[in-house]
Amino acid sequence: MNGLELSRGYYETYGKPMLESEFADLLPYLAVGFVGSGSEHYGFDDEVSRDHDFEPGFCIFLPGEDVVDRRSAFLLERAYAKLPKEYEGVKRSNISPVGGSRNGVIRTAEFYQNAVGAPDGVLSTEAWLHIPDYALAEAVNGIIYFDNYGEFTRIRQSLQTMPDDVRYKRLAGNLLLMAQSGQYNFTRCIRHGEPEAAQLACVEFVTAAMKVLFLLNRRYMPYYKWSFRALRQMDGIADFAAQLSFLLSGDNADETVAEVKYDTIETVSSDVISLLQERDLTEAICGDLEKHSYSVNGHILDSKIRNLHILAAI
Repeated sequence: MNGLELSRGYYETYGKPMLESEFADLLPYLAVGFVGSGSEHYGFDDEVSRDHDFEPGFCIFLPGEDVVDRRSAFLLERAYAKLPKEYEGVKRSNISPVGGSRNGVIRTAEFYQNAVGAPDGVLSTEAWLHIPDYALAEAVNGIIYFDNYGEFTRIRQSLQTMPDDVRYKRLAGNLLLMAQSGQYNFTRCIRHGEPEAAQLACVEFVTAAMKVLFLLNRRYMPYYKWSFRALRQMDGIADFAAQLSFLLSGDNADETVAEVKYDTIETVSSDVISLLQERDLTEAICGDLEKHSYSVNGHILDSKIRNLHILAAI
């Protein structure tokens, strides 16, 4: 049973009856779900990934004090704290009297302030350009069991999709990094007899390529240790995942391995270019990712964003 299943079961067994019997008057103003940081909110958790605050629990999201006052919030916190301390053999954390650091009673504004730096989820262009993908992923992952008030879901939905101009800027920057690290610097490092530098070039290429694939699929790449798992779960990405995985292994000092790696880099680059062309995101007709990078940048409608340095959103 992973964290999503554990949370759902715990909520249905204990949380839902508690809310319906003790807080019927507050139900119209509540949202309940299981969202935020940690592998369990993606369904990626296992016995290895379970850390010190892994527990059966859920989040009760509240609007501002003008709608749900402090006393009501306190009573909710106390009721949540009194829920059973163990479920399906997993014990609840003792970190906080109102649940674990990721669960319990949370103001909606507080959640989004911590997640994306904006209590209402409204991000400036500058914020969109620079907020990490993993932060956006944590703001919209998991599951919402119900949202009677609608505030939490409205903000959540507003963050689901990155503005196109920002997406194009991030695409352009990562395409340029793919070109520099993979198509250019990898072989130069090999020729210089620097296999370690060549491996760093591979890492840069793989990281940028993964970001490109997530951006092309309109998904947010989670924290790096879960990025490959999330990549493998996307439709039509299995070949990419296998190729990128190969680039992270092998002895670059071995000429045969280095040649295969370069061929793999070119194959990935060619396939990415095909994806860009299928989506009408590039007018360049060549195998050079750098040229495609600038072509994608040319699709940005906002001149201020378009004229920023090509790597401004990296």
